[in-house]
Amino acid sequence: MKKPPIAKVYEALTAIVSNRVEMMDDKAIVHSSTLEKSYQVCWDENKYSSTDNASVWQGYPGYPIIAVLFLQGRLPYHQELAIYLKDIPWNDVNKKYKRDYDKAIQEVLLPIDKTVRKELEEYVSTTYQQLLSLDLEIVRTIKK
Repeated sequence: MKKPPIAKVYEALTAIVSNRVEMMDDKAIVHSSTLEKSYQVCWDENKYSSTDNASVWQGYPGYPIIAVLFLQGRLPYHQELAIYLKDIPWNDVNKKYKRDYDKAIQEVLLPIDKTVRKELEEYVSTTYQQLLSLDLEIVRTIKK
């Protein structure tokens, strides 16, 4: 599995805490921060596919797949930390910084209390390492 930018973990948490993920038995629909786009995520055991650009064109798990992994319990979801990321307009922030995800994260975290920010950063860092250790295969389509 190709490594996604760590920002995709933050984006996935925002999607969940902002109620933009609809889970079904064998797929999920994840809505973008602008609500202008929706992505379909499918899975079969350790194979995942999503219609978001990162998953399709870059071959790494984009935020829709990561959000599903949280909701499937494959990654630890902490509501009390995720709430600080509610309703973040990631598309706008990423455009502002021309996809420099580290700068986008810095802007989003800046207004958060320093102690909470540190806890959130540590949680995301640990979760990111857990994501990288998962035995996942990102594929273009899942044949059912």
